[in-house]
Amino acid sequence: MKRREFITLIGSSAVAWPLAADAQQPEQIRRIGVLTGDAEDDPGVKARLAAFQQGLDRLGWSVDRNVRIDYRFAANNPDQYQPLAKELIGLQPDVLLAYTTPVAAAFERESRTIPIVFVNVSDPIGSGLVASLARPSGNLTGLLLYEEGITGKWLAMLKEIAPGLSRAALIANPKRTPYDYFVRSAKSVAPSLAVELAPSPVENAADIERAIESLAREPNGGLVVLPGTPIEYRDLIIALTARHRLPAVYPFRFFVAAGGLMSYGTDFIDQSRQAASYVDRILRGANAADLPVQAPTKYETVLNLKTAKALGLDVPPSLLVRADEVIE
Repeated sequence: MKRREFITLIGSSAVAWPLAADAQQPEQIRRIGVLTGDAEDDPGVKARLAAFQQGLDRLGWSVDRNVRIDYRFAANNPDQYQPLAKELIGLQPDVLLAYTTPVAAAFERESRTIPIVFVNVSDPIGSGLVASLARPSGNLTGLLLYEEGITGKWLAMLKEIAPGLSRAALIANPKRTPYDYFVRSAKSVAPSLAVELAPSPVENAADIERAIESLAREPNGGLVVLPGTPIEYRDLIIALTARHRLPAVYPFRFFVAAGGLMSYGTDFIDQSRQAASYVDRILRGANAADLPVQAPTKYETVLNLKTAKALGLDVPPSLLVRADEVIE
């Protein structure tokens, strides 16, 4: 080999070595912080978080390869929202995922710079999380759980399955949901349905028992269980409505699966999957302020015919035909 050829070969190899080394460098690992107010062992929580992670996988984000997800669970204790939010932000994540309004607010109090994607939030404008749905303007954006008119839909469903309905209690924990947002919606519809409203904010089992027993003292009552009702008291609510033979409508399917009468609400699993697409866009450089808050696109109606029969209610065909799922 001629000297010039040898030098050229060595020079080419020297250039190739760092290129090859660069190609073998592991991908940068991005970090996501997730906070939910529920318990870690709750089946619904497991399903939602699995859907979120599956959504990330489909978009090219694999745990331990190019993304790390730090989860925190408040276990139905609102007092834990702020310390857990602070703990997650201390890990310096690239983006945060907040389940519910109080959790999103806890994140915002800790950081005005880290992008925050929220889900299960019903009134982000009234709660001060965003300036508008189309242009959030700050470091938060996400998916709307329910539009304001949803309470009217729930009242109409109660009236449809129990035509004699004249009174309806609205229960939820104001610390977990924008309670007034739903009550305003109910007040705008109640007169046209000839239904008197009994707003009943609750925080614990004793509050729930008092609200339902008060409703049951007079005939033709019904119950609207709003988002933000403590799900740890799900079985208590269902047992009390059965004991007092009260029709009730719920915001989530899992109430009906546990023996509740009927529900109409957004698909939690679908929302978590959609949240993954927003997290993906932010990780790839999008600004939260430029991503509009998404309105719900998928609702589901679920009926429990066994419960209807036990309550002595005839399910009208109009309601039955609209049901996405019928539990018998």
